[in-house]
Amino acid sequence: MAAKNDREETINLRQLSYFIKVIDAGTMTAAAEALHLAQPALGAQIRQLETELGVSLILRHSRGVTATPAGKLLYQRAQRILGEVDQAARDVRALNARKQEHLRLGVNSGMVVMLGPDILMDAEKRLPDVAISLVEERTPVLLDALDHDQVDITFLYNVDERPDLIRRALIEEDLLLITAPDKQPVTETVSFAEALRYDLAIGGERGILRHIVETEARRLSLNVHVAYEVHSMLTMKTMVARGTAATILPYSLVAREVRAGTLAARRIDRPALTWTLYIARRRNGRWALDDGQVDAHIERLVEAMLELTQPWARRLT
Repeated sequence: MAAKNDREETINLRQLSYFIKVIDAGTMTAAAEALHLAQPALGAQIRQLETELGVSLILRHSRGVTATPAGKLLYQRAQRILGEVDQAARDVRALNARKQEHLRLGVNSGMVVMLGPDILMDAEKRLPDVAISLVEERTPVLLDALDHDQVDITFLYNVDERPDLIRRALIEEDLLLITAPDKQPVTETVSFAEALRYDLAIGGERGILRHIVETEARRLSLNVHVAYEVHSMLTMKTMVARGTAATILPYSLVAREVRAGTLAARRIDRPALTWTLYIARRRNGRWALDDGQVDAHIERLVEAMLELTQPWARRLT
């Protein structure tokens, strides 16, 4: 059995470009001048290429050089190869230039809990011309970031209408009574008055959820017993899971724990409590809410949120 030839060719792009220049110039002298190389160095590169391929590529004669049949074939292929390399470099540079378009998107904790890394993964796939960075904060912080040009577009809950803002309502989400599983009411729903009989762990006075609860309680002449003012969502959920207190939250903030069975959720009715998710930007901001690509990305996020928060959320637009 004949032995296999295990020698690996080590042709490089520089050798191919030198070879093309020699054939185009017609003489080694002219090619060396065009390449700013010494003629012996150029000749050595061509001989090395011939040695690697095991064939003669050029014929030397008194008028210069011409390509052999093998040389003609290599000339055609080398032009194609170097052309592809140049095009690849242009495409990569163009992609990098497009990626310089940067969108700073504000998102709330509930969205991150529900959607996780899909927010960025979907953006990377669907928005090849836009590099998105996420800013995860509570609504008051995101609104302040929007005012100070630290985010371009942001999701906000219960943001008031302002002349300098363009906002669009997206989702209305029910607020639920959240308890430890062994403290949950036996009924599928509870009245607002019944929910207020629990010792509540709830956020600070400036928090949106507390404002909703206390405003509705005043309207109905009901008392709110804030047993624990808690600013950390993790601490609040831990206290509720241990049975120390109950709280009032949307499903999006407790979805993981409810699915795991460490927390229980009951809809509040008579009357129902809700909050509304908006998408907003500054009126004079650089990003428009009707930008086709960005708007489509926001629509996908809204659809995913709606699917994951059923039956406790409804689309508004």
